[in-house]
Amino acid sequence: MNRFKTSKFKNTTPKIPKKDCWIGGVRAGSNNVQGNLIKSSCNFVAFNPEHGGGGMVGLASHEAAADGKWPVTYMSCHADQVTDLDFSSFDNELLATCSADETVKLWRVCGVEEQVAEPEVTLNPGEGRLELVLFHPSAGGLLAVSSSRAVQIWDITRDSALAVLEQHPDHLQSFSWKQDGSLLATSCKDKKLRIFDPRAQLTTVQSVSGLQNNRDSRVLWVRDDCFLSTGFNQVRQQEVRLWDSRKLSSSLSSVSLGTSTGILMPLFDQDSGLLVVAGKGDSVIDCYEVSSVEPFLPQVSHCLTESSNRSVALVPKLALDVGSCEVMRVLQLTENFIVPISYHVPRKAGQDFHADLYPDTMGQTAAMTAGEWWGGENKQVEKVSLHPDKRPKSSTKTASRQPAPPLAEQKSKEKSVSSSELSSGSSSMAPSRSPSSTSGLSSSCLPSPSSTASSRQLQSMLGPSSKFRHIQGNVQHRDTHITNLRGINLTTPGECDGFCSSSRHVAVPLAIAGGQIAVFEPSQPGKLPDTALPTIQNSVSVADFCWDPFNPHRLAVAGDDAKIRMWLVPEGGLTETLTEPECVLQGHTEKIYSIKFHPHASGLLASSSYDLTVRLWDLQSEKEVKKLKGHEDQIFGMAWSPDGKLLATVCKDGKVRVYDPRKSDQPIQEGPGPEGHRGARIVWVFEGKYLLVSGFDSRSERQLYLISAEAVCAGPVGNVSADVSPSTLIPFYDPDTSVVFLTGKGDTRVFSYDIVPEEPYFLECSSFNSSEPHKGFSFLPKTLCDVRDVEVARALRLSKTSIEPVAFRVPRVRKEFFQDDVFPETAIWWETSLSAASWLSGSNSQHRKISLQPKDMTPVSEAPKEAPVRKYLPSSVYLEEKTDEQKKDELLSAMVAKLGNLDENPLPQESFEGVDEDEWDD
Repeated sequence: MNRFKTSKFKNTTPKIPKKDCWIGGVRAGSNNVQGNLIKSSCNFVAFNPEHGGGGMVGLASHEAAADGKWPVTYMSCHADQVTDLDFSSFDNELLATCSADETVKLWRVCGVEEQVAEPEVTLNPGEGRLELVLFHPSAGGLLAVSSSRAVQIWDITRDSALAVLEQHPDHLQSFSWKQDGSLLATSCKDKKLRIFDPRAQLTTVQSVSGLQNNRDSRVLWVRDDCFLSTGFNQVRQQEVRLWDSRKLSSSLSSVSLGTSTGILMPLFDQDSGLLVVAGKGDSVIDCYEVSSVEPFLPQVSHCLTESSNRSVALVPKLALDVGSCEVMRVLQLTENFIVPISYHVPRKAGQDFHADLYPDTMGQTAAMTAGEWWGGENKQVEKVSLHPDKRPKSSTKTASRQPAPPLAEQKSKEKSVSSSELSSGSSSMAPSRSPSSTSGLSSSCLPSPSSTASSRQLQSMLGPSSKFRHIQGNVQHRDTHITNLRGINLTTPGECDGFCSSSRHVAVPLAIAGGQIAVFEPSQPGKLPDTALPTIQNSVSVADFCWDPFNPHRLAVAGDDAKIRMWLVPEGGLTETLTEPECVLQGHTEKIYSIKFHPHASGLLASSSYDLTVRLWDLQSEKEVKKLKGHEDQIFGMAWSPDGKLLATVCKDGKVRVYDPRKSDQPIQEGPGPEGHRGARIVWVFEGKYLLVSGFDSRSERQLYLISAEAVCAGPVGNVSADVSPSTLIPFYDPDTSVVFLTGKGDTRVFSYDIVPEEPYFLECSSFNSSEPHKGFSFLPKTLCDVRDVEVARALRLSKTSIEPVAFRVPRVRKEFFQDDVFPETAIWWETSLSAASWLSGSNSQHRKISLQPKDMTPVSEAPKEAPVRKYLPSSVYLEEKTDEQKKDELLSAMVAKLGNLDENPLPQESFEGVDEDEWDD
């Protein structure tokens, strides 16, 4: 399904007004800085002009004066070049600037014609020239500011940084907050994209070599877990890439824009999903729609401008003219003008409010304070309506506002809180604040006590957290691959997994007459010879096949002729072609769908068929022992319960059925399953208490459903949508971690979810992405995982020409200890003490369990507690009361030390040396 074909924004058209509506008299700066040259609030436009050596900031209003012109005024903000600026999302009058003079300043902008003499707050990060500054998207009074290589997190009511993140190895080029404010993404000249979780750790959570060129790049979070990077590819074309932060192994999509040398400047509108990309120095502005399905970045418009771009900015949603169906407004900064470019959806303008174009947008009330965010809270900003009769009256007007209390005053009040009061408060990170002093913002934008109480009740945007959320899948070294595969069967039935593996062998069907199956040895990787290999000749096309869990050399193969053949593979693999099976099971009257071995009883096999029956077979007697009925259509999948007592099926008729084969040939429970009829799979989870079903909904979207095994008739208790794709998601459930991995034949992505028995039931974790589609995925026994490297799962990936091991690891710091929280005792499922006859007579058994802990490792739960090493002072130091004399002495000591060590420690730029372009790593 192509979402772009039905998008209501697909015909969005840019409109450039007449020159009379441009803001003139602007002399835009041509300074080469990393930050923004223009930013907008609902009321004002701030830009970097070519005045006074770069220490000035220009200011204009969105509304014209009485004479129809837009007055422009200039503020002297810094002693050196202004490198970046940003307006607060929660206060239209609060402007932050950073500079090469190593300071960040916050200004109260009350009007274009009112000169601002002094900043309300000045911050001194002390890391040299500052490059970027950005307000937090949900916490008031919280800033991220960067120098050339490091990002600092600041509460504007404090004198010291809350956190100083790990330094980048090369020049930091951009950073961006995730919409919920939990993560920070950065791009660096070393061609890497990094993701930080500042409250969890100061080092990177994830990183990827996502940039192909070391020229200037930008990064920008868009929707959910996706973010964009802009830069240049290997042939020096401008490029936009879309990434999923949960699977950074490869980008979701990329768009090449041309061979221009202009640095790309991206802007994103959260409500419409429209992305604007403009190149610095180019005379074109492109618009795309960020979609959740392919094509991920369909182009919407291509706008040619009269003058070249110096920079661009997005006007906040609350300032748009909804009556004319204006869905986005971009401000283009040129050499002499600020040009407003409006993006309209072709609709009949009038009195009607088009609610489908204008969902509720982020309001201007902070969801929490900086201290609350730093203390671990996650709250979403309350949304407001864009309907003219419902929107906040103060969102675009300033005339009726009362003067705001200066931030410096509020900062002083914050510091007057005693140490005893801080220690007795609810958070050790920040003092308690009354609503009137929250975040040090203007009183006109502060929440009332009632709205503050309601915002505290908003559910966290992140929800429950999984310890497996950052799980990483990596293809193992090429030395472990089996390569030069030829003639693989790419058209196996939908009920078949495509290939299967045991602890000893891998079976792969071939596209050769006679239903031939190749058997490979994972312990013998390398390139296969070009000559023909010995195979299993099944004589008919393969419908499904699987290895006996209690005999890794026995392979069961179901054929199109309604027969099941059992094959024994010699130790060490095939040395000659096998033509005679160990035994043949006959009984079905039509083609077989799938086969499954019993998890406890040796020699007991279940099979489903087009004759709408499920039959159980005793391999020792080579006879059918049970026939289950009750299906009314094609059986998509079946699964034994962990204790082996029950068998569940999912059917094309949209029903999930549970059987107790020893008591009845009819289902003991029946309930609704997936609505779609394209295919489905089923697996038991939580020790048999729930059923997990993967399938399709009525719109052909791939879905996961969680059903209580005790109340199948009640239907799913929870579900989650994966994506849109024609292949059925095949689940592998790890009972030790409760993580389920899912992928389809022909997919490039492996989803992973941490399943929990209460809402929200599905905690999405990072996904694994491959560069080419895989033909199948088969997971290996847990005992093959490298627990020393915190490897929680290992699988084999079948591509068109190779078999590649893939390791799934959980990032941990103290790897010298055994991570017993992710490695509980695991079942010895390859051992059995029960025969098929014993099970049929009513006997049951349970698997023994063993520990995966190596003898020379200590469990992390018993490891000595170590104080975390931080690169910044603890919060107690930030909150320590210091006298003015103490501060003055510290400042003088620092200045003297810096001057005294100048010869001994030269500035970093003095040691920089140029390198040839071919010396950079590709």
